[in-house]
Amino acid sequence: MSSPAARPDGPLLVVGLGNPGPDYEGTRHNVGFVVADVLAGRLGARFSVHKRSGADVAEGRLAGRRVVLAKPRGYMNLSGGPVAGAARFFSVAPTDVIVVHDDLDLEFGVVRLKRGGGEGGHNGLRSISKSLATKDYLRVRFGIGRPPGRQDPADYVLKRWSAAERKELDVSVELAADAVEALVAEGLEPAQNRIH
Repeated sequence: MSSPAARPDGPLLVVGLGNPGPDYEGTRHNVGFVVADVLAGRLGARFSVHKRSGADVAEGRLAGRRVVLAKPRGYMNLSGGPVAGAARFFSVAPTDVIVVHDDLDLEFGVVRLKRGGGEGGHNGLRSISKSLATKDYLRVRFGIGRPPGRQDPADYVLKRWSAAERKELDVSVELAADAVEALVAEGLEPAQNRIH
């Protein structure tokens, strides 16, 4: 199978998760937004407000496929509404949605691909699963590691990257963008073989 698409002629929806506004820029929880921005650069596209979905949207072709990039404009725990709205508007099946998100269960900078499964306590994924009425969408998991000591994970994800992490961040973000491109071009299993 050459692509993940349920409708080979239809678009794929690639969603980067994050929180809106300057207070959250540069935080671990916003890495999905950063990957989406890199992908928009690769498409030569700019994000603009898409009022019908409640997301910022950019469109273009990636690996020869029509792709809609989306960054929900609301807070992370409300991501589902804009994701479902964009999927409806652009006629994208839930199985053709790719969500890029931070993941506490992976070491910093590790990128993993999967379809479906649990949300691992991630409120953005929980909201998306509820709004799409399925967990059977694709995920690009970007490792942020576990919080040090007894730090609350909810605080940790909203903190900015450490100096050491910032040195490696650009390379890891490019790897995550490459993973999305591989998913679009080749489908899940070949992309997993390439990225993992």
